[in-house]
Amino acid sequence: MKMSEPRERRQYNEKTRERSPRTAYERDYSRLIHSPTFRRLQGKSQVFGAGTGDYYRTRLTHSLEVAQIARQAAKSLMNKYKEVNLEYADNPGLVIDNEVVECAAIAHDFGHPPFGHKGEEVLASILDNFIKQKVRDEIQGKIVTDEQKQQLWAEKRALYEHFEGNAHNFRLIMFLEKREKYDGLNLSNAVLLGINKYPYSGLDNKKGMYRHEWDYIREVRSEWGIPYGKMTLEAQLMDLCDDIAYSAHDLEDGIKAGKIQVHEHFFNDPSLKKLIIEKITTLEDVFWKDQSLQAIEKKVDDVLSFYLDVWREKLIICEHDLSSTRREVKAYWVNRFVTSLGVIEDGAWKKVTFVKEGQEDQNMLRTVSVLKSFAWVTMIKDLRVQRLQKRSEWIIRRLWDAFLDQSTSTAIIPSDWLNRFEKEQAKPNPVWTWERMIIDYIAGMTDFFAEKIYNELYGLKMGSIYDLD
Repeated sequence: MKMSEPRERRQYNEKTRERSPRTAYERDYSRLIHSPTFRRLQGKSQVFGAGTGDYYRTRLTHSLEVAQIARQAAKSLMNKYKEVNLEYADNPGLVIDNEVVECAAIAHDFGHPPFGHKGEEVLASILDNFIKQKVRDEIQGKIVTDEQKQQLWAEKRALYEHFEGNAHNFRLIMFLEKREKYDGLNLSNAVLLGINKYPYSGLDNKKGMYRHEWDYIREVRSEWGIPYGKMTLEAQLMDLCDDIAYSAHDLEDGIKAGKIQVHEHFFNDPSLKKLIIEKITTLEDVFWKDQSLQAIEKKVDDVLSFYLDVWREKLIICEHDLSSTRREVKAYWVNRFVTSLGVIEDGAWKKVTFVKEGQEDQNMLRTVSVLKSFAWVTMIKDLRVQRLQKRSEWIIRRLWDAFLDQSTSTAIIPSDWLNRFEKEQAKPNPVWTWERMIIDYIAGMTDFFAEKIYNELYGLKMGSIYDLD
């Protein structure tokens, strides 16, 4: 069997057009960029609220930038490492194909709800609290042991699951989107596994997948012989390119917005460095685990100092044009990171990472982490961003409240969602409960649409009844 066959296979057999000039992955790319979910990314926040300004990135522009970085990085690794090319690879998951990585990067943020990471946090909290309340209601007035209570919680958790952006990617791609007579976009297995950053069941890992989609992904991973917890090389590369984009592009947005001031007083502010260090100490990345607090402080100092040096150098080259300098500094960091990527042995598997002298370059991994943390604390902690996040939390929680009661909210839910829900309930093992469907409905909204429905329901602003949903 050719290595390409299991990679190009799809969940549902299709009759492709005769003499079609497109490859399997070109068809995947077309399905992704022509999907409603892709278009909705233009209305979802990256850091600043969608619609804040023409300059700032949304989930759409971020995804396109990650895709471009990932495609070029893949080409470089394919030229540098013979063994990752299709004809030489030992396993379908140890192949790097630039088209697959580009598709994975295009789709990697499909599952993000409105209002960025805050929206994800709120939806996860809503579902978790709902499950806890269900357990409390069921044991009220009864004498139960801790073991019985834990068992009941596990049952409710299996029924209602959880919310997580990466898991929701697959809910959209494999269930909510529609093609002809089946659910989902029916992407190739290589692309599906290329998107899968967290190859676990959500019942085993808080960032894992929902059971409906995980059943198929687990089957493919087993067929390919991928070790437990390991990602394909393409998923690893996509994930790293996402981090590269965050570390360079979000800083560019922050500088443009005036939230980051590129001079010594700002970069040497002890309170700023304290926030960055606090953020780093909350991360679960293994390359920080053996670092003392003093070592982390020194790394933060070194990275910020070097960033300032690069800025000064580019500022002179760009003749003190700030717009050009921002772009050149961003390009410098992207190039520095991408050219450091390589492939190394990882036990019985392989690993895409930053490589220096044949070994993983943990210093470079920490550099990316410091820059990401720098962007995070300077913008997320900003007063106006915090106000936006507080407002977004109220909106999402009130939408949940409005839709939760099935008997009273069917009149305000779109008919296509209601029809889909009824069809699901007729199946032996439906994907949805009512509550789970509501979570998926809210998660698919853009920032603007969530605000629009909130305003219509709670009377803050009246739109025309002829506005299309």
